[in-house]
Amino acid sequence: MNALATTGLGKRYRRNWALKDCSLSVPEGRVVALVGPNGAGKTTLLHLAVGLLAPDHGDVTVLGAPAGATGTMPRVAFLAQDKPLYDSFTVAEMLRFGARMNPRWDQDLATRRLAALDIPLDRKAGKLSGGQQAQVALTIALAKRPELLVLDEPLANLDPLARHEVMRGLMSAVAESGMTVMLSSHVVSDLVDTCDWLVVLNGGRVQVCGDIEELLAGHRLLTGPAEQADGVAARLSVVDQNRTDRQATLLVRTGSGRPALDPRWTDRGVSLEEMVLAYLRRPDNAALPRPALAKA
Repeated sequence: MNALATTGLGKRYRRNWALKDCSLSVPEGRVVALVGPNGAGKTTLLHLAVGLLAPDHGDVTVLGAPAGATGTMPRVAFLAQDKPLYDSFTVAEMLRFGARMNPRWDQDLATRRLAALDIPLDRKAGKLSGGQQAQVALTIALAKRPELLVLDEPLANLDPLARHEVMRGLMSAVAESGMTVMLSSHVVSDLVDTCDWLVVLNGGRVQVCGDIEELLAGHRLLTGPAEQADGVAARLSVVDQNRTDRQATLLVRTGSGRPALDPRWTDRGVSLEEMVLAYLRRPDNAALPRPALAKA
């Protein structure tokens, strides 16, 4: 069963479409990176997934049921970018509030996690550091014992050490529970060695969705003489390219194989950041390249 699936999903704010014809599927048990520029529709997609918004077109299902369904919501946790905590509440009071609001609440998990992080329960949330506030908010989300955890820019405004600690705690929780996690981020380096499924959103449409290892294996970076670039590009599925008077660099989608090239061309694999940036540089409405192997 998919943890999240959308079909022809559309959401409009007045005359502007935040999402349009957005279709994707995410299997259960994955750690999903949702990547896109500002205004791509990431937050709108996450809000639709957790039932905070209703779509204008299309469908969105979560854990096999319509998003926002009464029986589904206790199985879903959402952490917004501003990590909402009541500043005047102590950490202990935040935990009691969480226990009253969530039928699947795991108090032992919450107290053990905060003790391990050395976060005092009698400290008011407003007096905690930014990293500690992020850890408390994440702890409350995890103590809900969700099957799907949705995080909107969970590392925003954190220093490098706090970013590392939050991601380490998140991955430990994933390993323990096997839940599905979907998180959005502008920093691709935060996602390396953490996420195993990628969704690239641009202009309200999905440009890439799939297993990260398979996607990386299906893309190559080619470098060769500029005078041959048109011929190579005509035979392959080019995602992005850069040319000078003498040299051309093409990032191509090859599927499961490798292209046959003139000996003057070099061919190597791509990094996650290279692949993501290549898709983000494409025009919003550009058709996706189809994998194509041919002699070049």
